[in-house]
Amino acid sequence: MSALRLVSAVGRRATRTLVDARRGYAEAVSDKIKLSLVLPHQAIFTSTDVVQVNLPAATGDMGILANHVPSIEAVRPGVVEVVESGNASKKFFVSGGFATVHPNNKLTINVIEAAALDAFSVEAVRSNLQEALRVANGNGSEEDKLEARVEADVYEALQHALSH
Repeated sequence: MSALRLVSAVGRRATRTLVDARRGYAEAVSDKIKLSLVLPHQAIFTSTDVVQVNLPAATGDMGILANHVPSIEAVRPGVVEVVESGNASKKFFVSGGFATVHPNNKLTINVIEAAALDAFSVEAVRSNLQEALRVANGNGSEEDKLEARVEADVYEALQHALSH
């Protein structure tokens, strides 16, 4: 077999495999996602069936439903909303991390810190934001200023989340 015919035959087989792997519209589809929301020290959800997850991806807010295309997204500080059956919703403020949409309706969100949104005080967030901005704009070391700027970014995102 000539090299050209061999490459052509392999190409046809690869194309056929890709076509066979596509999802069809008539297939039975699940309407749930198995969510795992994991912190280094705790798992908030472990393969829990949910209807939808809205998350603050670095590229923009995104909603994830069943049968979402597999992807990996950086997560910025903001609110992860988990919509359960019956449209019950739980909101968590996360400090940032990564979300991985796996095949077969699995979503894993790995974040450094997360807490229920209703656990925060608007006044405490405002006060801590002012302090972080004071340090970031002050006369301290560059390291202290950079740390304070990161802290201020998180408090600004939290303040925004609490106001909506």
